Amino acid sequence: MLNQDTGARPPQVGPSEGIGYFARFGVTERMIAQTLATALARGGEHADVFFQHRVGSDVGLEDGAVNRAHATVELGVGVRVVKGDQTGYGYTEDLSLPALLECARTAATIAEGPSRAVPERFHVRAGLPDRYPLIRPWEDVRPQEKLPILAALNEQAFSSDARVKKVNLFLRDESGAILVADSSGRIVEDRQPMTLLYLSVLAESNGRREQNGYNVAGRAGFDFYSPERLERVVREAVSRTTVLFEAVTPPAGELPVVLAAGSSGILLHEAIGHGMEADFNRKGVSIYADKIGKRIAQPFVQIVDDAANAGARGAINVDDEGNDAGTTHLVQDGVLTTYLHDAISARHFGVRPTGNGRRESYRHAPLPRMRSTYMLPGPHRTEEIIRSVKKGIYCMNFSNGQVNIGAGDFTFYVKNGYLIEDGKLTRPVKDVNIIGNGPQALERVDMVSDDLAIDEGGWTCGKDGQSVPVSQGLPTVRVSSMTVGGRGS
Repeated sequence: MLNQDTGARPPQVGPSEGIGYFARFGVTERMIAQTLATALARGGEHADVFFQHRVGSDVGLEDGAVNRAHATVELGVGVRVVKGDQTGYGYTEDLSLPALLECARTAATIAEGPSRAVPERFHVRAGLPDRYPLIRPWEDVRPQEKLPILAALNEQAFSSDARVKKVNLFLRDESGAILVADSSGRIVEDRQPMTLLYLSVLAESNGRREQNGYNVAGRAGFDFYSPERLERVVREAVSRTTVLFEAVTPPAGELPVVLAAGSSGILLHEAIGHGMEADFNRKGVSIYADKIGKRIAQPFVQIVDDAANAGARGAINVDDEGNDAGTTHLVQDGVLTTYLHDAISARHFGVRPTGNGRRESYRHAPLPRMRSTYMLPGPHRTEEIIRSVKKGIYCMNFSNGQVNIGAGDFTFYVKNGYLIEDGKLTRPVKDVNIIGNGPQALERVDMVSDDLAIDEGGWTCGKDGQSVPVSQGLPTVRVSSMTVGGRGS
């Protein structure tokens, strides 16, 4: 039989029909081979298909009553064709061969030239790491087992402090798989769980109200929610809220700023990490576009982007292009050593992909994205850093912010923190904005503690209309000077 689009004979494929997880949906090697042959019929240099099945379950509780419960099912495939820096893309929820071929023809329109052959044989890649082992997968957990957890957390939050007046809880879990096959003959499959628990508290005291919360997330199953983790969720949500009744507004001006270990990594992610994504540098819009091999921080500063933190929300066994995903050392001894690459940027810069090609779903083409981004431990002690500051701010967690990715200018709102006075943490602070420039702030990091903490929260990174789960972390660090926007004196 001749391929209708190329006029060439279709590639020879193995004898097996269904492929792994997606065999249940009728996906076969022959179907993939025909789709890729059509995708390369107009001269594309590379083509791949990305199948995805994701089943999500959401349940929410407000003041002890279920206020939402729903399930979502996503099933579809995206077909990508690449020629140079150009990308053609089509997707469909119909997994029949005619629908896949139509997507392939759509994606192929970016190219113009003779057809390219696809491999005669495909090979299913084995030996992927197992970074999210499951004891109880979510598909085995009934809703009746989730509700008692939420009800107990609700009761514990109310009983822990009389000032708590309202409690909201939200639990999400996901299960499913992806399959990537490309014109090199590679087939890779990965099953990807995810869960997120969020607890928010509204407290009232002497006519004043304060609100805050805490959340935990990871690529894990039902067993993720140990008694210790659940207790921590309640304790942190309530304490982060009630401490705001004692908080003062800090002085404004240029001050030393100490970023606490853990969630302060949001600054590293937003103000610095995005600038190290290779597509921004390929387009020349990042301040780091000419900084490879140059010193951008003190010699004791090391920054990595890591797919290998087992169970972390940003962990992946393989990226969404089917490439190895390990630990990428972005800054070594203060020197920028590489960017975060997908296959397109890696080809442009003449390097190997770093396993950072990620996408929100089958509806999107992959882009260079972060996974778990953090700074490695440094030579200083946390107590030493606090003692070194006569007058400054200690920032513990943040609620929102804005970043100009190209230049790295940022504004972040500090939800919880403390004044540092004469080398000691004194009064809690709130209503604080810290304002600065990411690369400049990195240059001003002059102390790094040995207390690295990877935050366990449910961080989600947005870029070009796509959201992907990520993790982040930081040891305690001191930035010698940063603009603090407060109202006090």
